[in-house]
Amino acid sequence: MARHSQASQAGSGRDRSDRSNQVVQKQHETHVLWFSLQLGFFAGFIWGAIHGFFYFMRFTTVVPGFLAEPFFKNSFLRSQPGYYIGWLFFIVFSIIASVLYTLLLRKFRGPWPGILYGIAWWAIIFGVLAPLYALAPSLQRLGWTSIISEFCLFLLWGLFIGYTAAIEYTEDRLREPKRAPV
Repeated sequence: MARHSQASQAGSGRDRSDRSNQVVQKQHETHVLWFSLQLGFFAGFIWGAIHGFFYFMRFTTVVPGFLAEPFFKNSFLRSQPGYYIGWLFFIVFSIIASVLYTLLLRKFRGPWPGILYGIAWWAIIFGVLAPLYALAPSLQRLGWTSIISEFCLFLLWGLFIGYTAAIEYTEDRLREPKRAPV
């Protein structure tokens, strides 16, 4: 009798763990908009800070608040409060870009779509928008150090957004090691 009750308890324990695994899998459905808002915020926060570091270390001559240039004077954007306003603009820009990426391209696998996405944004901003709205000096007036720094920054920014979305929305996440039970 004791063996039978132990076996039934062990069986019910396995059933409970199987059911809890199914519940966890069902609960892990990622909400696209909420995920993309978080991803964009952190992409803008991290890579905006790195852009500020590049500027202060003189790797680039592009002001960290270059996206706020149509709304604020350049002299203000070169000040400490202008730096924070520019950082905020980069965060908002990153949120918009992240929402676009997750809505349109989230099912692509690997790092390359994100890298190409970042390069495309660099080309749009520095090739099209910067000359039109005087966001930054034209590519002809920027030095090679600034061009390469900005290019690499946007490439890595796009990689951050694209690869994070790819891991979350493709089955690549399933290859990650499972967490140990607590």
